[in-house]
Amino acid sequence: MTSDLPRCYVASPLGFNDAGRSYYYEHYLPALAAVAEPIDPWSTSTLHEIESARRNGQLRDLWLRVGRHNLDAIASADVLVAWLDGQEVDSGTCIEVGYAAARGVTCFGLRTDLRRAGEAEMAVNVQVEATIVSTGGRIVNTLEELVGCVQGVAG
Repeated sequence: MTSDLPRCYVASPLGFNDAGRSYYYEHYLPALAAVAEPIDPWSTSTLHEIESARRNGQLRDLWLRVGRHNLDAIASADVLVAWLDGQEVDSGTCIEVGYAAARGVTCFGLRTDLRRAGEAEMAVNVQVEATIVSTGGRIVNTLEELVGCVQGVAG
C-alpha cells in the first residue's frame, strides 16, 4: 500500500547523543509522521553494528554504506527537513541539504537556537539559508511551523 503522504528525509545530528536521540524519537519524528512518511537516516545502523564494525576493522566500510544509503534516501524524498541548531550548522546536515537541493527536493529548516549562526538578517550561514530558500522552502522557529510546511508539500 502506497502512502499519499510526502516522503520526508530527516537530516539532523540528533542521533549522536542520548539527549538528541530522546528528542528525535519521542517528539521530532512523531510530529513529522503525522503529516509525512519520515525517512529516518538514524535507522540505517545500530550502535551494536557500529561497535562490531569498529572491532572488526570495518568501520570505514560501514560509514560509506551508511552515507550511500542516505544519498539514495534523499534522492527518493519529496521533502527534506533539516535540524539547524548549534553555533554552526552540522556539516553533515549541510551536505544533505545541498544534495537534496541539487536533486530538486524541497527543503525546510528548523532553528530553535537562540544564538546567532549566520550573517546579519540570516537564521544560519548565508549559503545554507539561500540553498533552502532556492528549493521553495524556508527556515522556521518551531516544530509546529515545520510540520505545517511539510504538510503543505504534495507527495
